[in-house]
Amino acid sequence: IRLANLNGDKDWESGSNGTSPAPEYTGPKLFKEPSFKSNKFIIHNALSRCCLAGKVNEAQKNKIVEEMEKSPANHFLILFRDSSCQFRGVYTMNPDSQELIRLAGVGPRTIGSTQVESIYKYSSDRKQFSAIPSKTMGMSVDAFTIPSHLWHGGGGAGGGGSRRASITKKAVISK
Repeated sequence: IRLANLNGDKDWESGSNGTSPAPEYTGPKLFKEPSFKSNKFIIHNALSRCCLAGKVNEAQKNKIVEEMEKSPANHFLILFRDSSCQFRGVYTMNPDSQELIRLAGVGPRTIGSTQVESIYKYSSDRKQFSAIPSKTMGMSVDAFTIPSHLWHGGGGAGGGGSRRASITKKAVISK
């Protein structure tokens, strides 16, 4: 046993002291973590501290957080009614079609990325959203608004993708 430990320690030392493996490591190029980065924690904070803060919103917040936990998505977006940042729903983005699909809350079932009016980033420090002067939906976007006519359209915003999106809708769970 003692010999095995010595050999194990010796092998471990030669690998961990940086002499042989260090030159082989080329740095971040091999490490592709950003593509799997999730804003779930940021959205959870935004819901808890800003959008749905307080006891009165707790049930709604918990239901939405539960839907987010069940979702395989790693990027979530909050839909606001307008620039006053009034919470309406949580969406996920289909990376292939760039279509936004409602996960919870109210709003059109699906929204094309071209229908997005304004985009926002949440600041955990300031506990508030800031408008981003851009139209590009990327991983840094935490919330968005749509033009007011889409709110009055009665579901017309769903377009051709509404049938496909309805598959992702969850049935009401009885307790």
